[in-house]
Amino acid sequence: MPSSSGLERARALLQRAPLVDGHNDLPWALREFGDGTGEDVYTTAAKIDLTERHPSLHTDIVKMREGGLGMQFWSVWIPGRLAGDGAVTAVLEQVELVYELAGRYSDHLGLATTAAEAEKVFASGRVASLIGAEGGHSINSSLGVLRALRRLGVRYMTLTHNDNTPWADSATDQPEHGGLTEFGRDVVREMNRIGMLVDLSHVAPSTMHAALETSVKPVIFSHSSCRRVADHPRNIPDDVLIKLKANGGVAMITFVPDFVSPRVAEWDAALRAAMTAAGANHADMGERKAFGEKWVVEHPKPVATLDDVVLHLEHAREVVGVDHLGLGGDYDGVQALPQGLEDVSTYPNLFGALLDKGWSEDDCAKLAGANVLRVLRDADA
Repeated sequence: MPSSSGLERARALLQRAPLVDGHNDLPWALREFGDGTGEDVYTTAAKIDLTERHPSLHTDIVKMREGGLGMQFWSVWIPGRLAGDGAVTAVLEQVELVYELAGRYSDHLGLATTAAEAEKVFASGRVASLIGAEGGHSINSSLGVLRALRRLGVRYMTLTHNDNTPWADSATDQPEHGGLTEFGRDVVREMNRIGMLVDLSHVAPSTMHAALETSVKPVIFSHSSCRRVADHPRNIPDDVLIKLKANGGVAMITFVPDFVSPRVAEWDAALRAAMTAAGANHADMGERKAFGEKWVVEHPKPVATLDDVVLHLEHAREVVGVDHLGLGGDYDGVQALPQGLEDVSTYPNLFGALLDKGWSEDDCAKLAGANVLRVLRDADA
């Protein structure tokens, strides 16, 4: 944990330098509050006052203010079990929910579809709300749907989630395409053309390489960490980080315990093996949660810490350089976060720790948001 002076410097830094988080799953987490009667997510969300503190959520406006959050890419994730037209319907519903939240809490949130708009909202004292689509299955293999999402203000798309799409290999599925099919490369080219950031979190290393070979614009990893530090398939290998530097892109380091702690990554690998042996699918979030709740009784899950995240940041800085780093916490997308980073109020702890370690305030400002805003401005152009 940071010193009191480091924490004070961090809080002051985040008042003037926008903190851009690459990935937050609050829009889907709000669905979990449903009463089981089939009411729509808008009815459910309207019952929850985000201006009050909610201990069951990692994210609310109280904690956002405490954490100095300046800009947030809200994830419009949909589960992999949704496919075809159902996937398209669900992602549109999630996009609409972000618009409704921005409207309901307009004193605190402002929708932004460009870097300039995000900076204007931040300057007004509100949190700029950007949108990222998690999982290429949401476009149902249609470039027309991709373009429609972009018109609705979606600024990035993660090429896969936990399962392969018909055109891209996921990090957590059996490879089928050698990375990207020709249509997959067309998706990347079209995203470049329409100004949508290519997000390589969740994809297989072969997909990372194929996308970096294809993209003429900087790419991002919205929420991934370093494979060399924690050997988890969701993390970024060093050879990809080196290519990312040449591409001009940004690796937004995540806080997910399974990805940042070597001990938790080993535990997750054992869980995956146990699920496979039992005929269960580790890639299915619902199955994993149900299986894990029973399995953890005899196999306690280790605890990740803020220091684990710092190790990833320092490794990535050494390999790719500080100009290519960002943060993507994945708050409300996992059950628990590392000690010291429990919810969105805790970002100053991380920046305080980095300042204590000798990171300059300029470097911390780049990590906080300047780097990803540079990539967004490039896409805007």
